[in-house]
Amino acid sequence: MDRVFADNILQGRVAFVTGGGTGITGGIARTFAEHGAKLAIISRKEENLLPMKISVEQSGGECLAIAADVRNYEAVDKAIATAVEHFGQIDIVVNGAAGNFLCAADQLSANGFGTVVDIDTKGTFNVCRAAFEELKKSKGQILNISATLHYLATSMQIHVSAAKAGVDAITRNLSAEWGRHGIRVNGIAPGPIEDTEGMKRLLMPELKDKITRKIPLGRFGRIADIENAALFLTSDAATYINGVTLVVDGGQWLLGTSLA
Repeated sequence: MDRVFADNILQGRVAFVTGGGTGITGGIARTFAEHGAKLAIISRKEENLLPMKISVEQSGGECLAIAADVRNYEAVDKAIATAVEHFGQIDIVVNGAAGNFLCAADQLSANGFGTVVDIDTKGTFNVCRAAFEELKKSKGQILNISATLHYLATSMQIHVSAAKAGVDAITRNLSAEWGRHGIRVNGIAPGPIEDTEGMKRLLMPELKDKITRKIPLGRFGRIADIENAALFLTSDAATYINGVTLVVDGGQWLLGTSLA
């Protein structure tokens, strides 16, 4: 997909991106760097971050890779401090660290349910809370990556649905509480994105065809679609948008099409 935003639209800003090494949030991190932002990317294992760091730096960008588990507030707080020490500020926080797998509710363990909620919901809160003071200084913003699974109901996804419902609640509540500090808090809820590793692994061709026929725009999304939405929401074009979770799914959820 060709670029639709000016190359310098995020010039001078520092983005702290969890899950920034791969997948949708990796794409967001990459496109932020391509549009002028400096990056701090975070994952539980540094090895998941190094290919992205190398790629960004080879393209002339700046990228700091930090290993931290978002479930651990102390580790997150230290990662924020490391990014600030390196870049001097944080302007954008993207919460994209997530866990997912398919499992029927009657087969799901309490530990499996809790792990996903801890990564997605608790992890999102931990990062937002740890970044608050820096975002207050920069009058920065938060972008939380959600999903559409919980808008109706999605079989085999009760754990993720509950976790992402919590993420949406965090987005709304923080937008109301922190707006007075100049901090905008928004989200993106991607629909089926075909070029993610999870979708490639889980989606059978016959199921993809069935779902595609029920998407009003007639196609699955791509990571680039989410990248462009993220650029818009974090740019100066969206300075009066606060507390919104933008659905990017071609209208799929409106028809109640389930992926499982």
